[in-house]
Amino acid sequence: MDETTLAVKRFDELTTRELYEILALRSKVFVVEQDCAYQDPDGLDYESIHLFAMRLDGSVSAYARLHWKNGDSGTVRLGRVVSGERGVGLGMKLLSAAIGEARAMGAREIYIEAQCYAIGFYEKAGFTVTSKPFLEDGIPHVTMRLPL
Repeated sequence: MDETTLAVKRFDELTTRELYEILALRSKVFVVEQDCAYQDPDGLDYESIHLFAMRLDGSVSAYARLHWKNGDSGTVRLGRVVSGERGVGLGMKLLSAAIGEARAMGAREIYIEAQCYAIGFYEKAGFTVTSKPFLEDGIPHVTMRLPL
C-alpha cells in the first residue's frame, strides 16, 4: 500500500481533482467491477461528509460518505464505502475514521445498507445486522446499525 493521507471534507471543500478521483473509484468498483448499472451521483453528495484516502500521486484509494438519515436527527447514514486496495487494512482505517466523524457530528447511531459479502467487515467494527437480506440494484444487502 502506498503512503496515503486521510481527508474529511464537506462537498464544497472538495477540489475538482478530489471529486473526479472519488467518482472514478466509485464507478470503477460499483459500476464496472460489480457490473451494476445505476445512477451513482444521487444528490446526497451535496449534504454529505466525504472521507477518503488519497495517495501521493493524487489518486483516491478508499472512500466513504456520511449524511443524516432522512428525518432522523440522531442517525447518520454511512454509504458508498469502497476501497481500491483490499486486504491491507485501508478499509478498516477509513471505517474507524467514519465512526469517529459520526461521533463528532453528534450522532447516536450509524446506519448502513451493507452488501452481504461485507457483513463480517462491518461486524469487526461493532455493527450488527438488523434486517433480512434484500436486493438493492440486484445485489444482496442487509441493514446494519452501530450504536454510538
